[in-house]
Amino acid sequence: MNPRTEPLLWIQLLGLSVLPLEALLLLLLLAGSDPGPAPLVEEVLCWSLGALASALLLWRAPADVWSLLLAQIPARGRRDLQQRLSRLQDTFALKILGPGLGSLALLPLLIRLDHQAAVAAPLWHPAHLPRLVALLLGALLLSLMLWQWQQLLQALWLLGRSESMVRATQPLSPEDLKQSRLSLGIPLLLPPPLTLEGPAQSPAMGKASPARPGTQATVDHPPGPRVANETSTIDGPTLPVKPKQAPTEEQGRELDEPIA
Repeated sequence: MNPRTEPLLWIQLLGLSVLPLEALLLLLLLAGSDPGPAPLVEEVLCWSLGALASALLLWRAPADVWSLLLAQIPARGRRDLQQRLSRLQDTFALKILGPGLGSLALLPLLIRLDHQAAVAAPLWHPAHLPRLVALLLGALLLSLMLWQWQQLLQALWLLGRSESMVRATQPLSPEDLKQSRLSLGIPLLLPPPLTLEGPAQSPAMGKASPARPGTQATVDHPPGPRVANETSTIDGPTLPVKPKQAPTEEQGRELDEPIA
């Protein structure tokens, strides 16, 4: 029940690097057309079609975190962990930071890019786009940017959930998924879960090799006098070691008597 084993959550994080490229493409689209008599009204209309309408839709039905817009994981083939994580998307904070804050941030971005569009105007020479076409394509880009912004926040949120929280969450059934999630794309994705391996175990920490039959394991003793009855560790039955005997007297006690 570890959310970090789901590869699609890590793929959703790539939206952070795609958002600047989409903003650059929006700048190029606006540079290919001449502004009308009321540029601010045109920008607000473009933002309303692309960002505000998409925000209202995503507020009612959040983007399915297992959808990549063009492809998705089949609802019937999702694992128990994926269904539990789908239930965790129902948070009010994600709605505020996703569709709410994201749509509001796109309006000043669109206005600033439209004002700076003259910088990229030479790239369209001698081609030219009608203003209406540029605004409609810009609205489509704003919707895509809002979708990726919400997917990015949801992936970060789910990757930070603990295993105990995921285990205590009820799975989201496929019937509830169709009613409460905006899941787009062809159901073709079936990525296997990631394997998070722990640190490799050193050979010294492994199991000890079994001793050969007929041998006795040796025990290291501290330096000092050895015990007299210490057993030997040679192959076969263990034999006691006899204590050292005193040297025998080669001559009798006559040597100890005093000389007269």
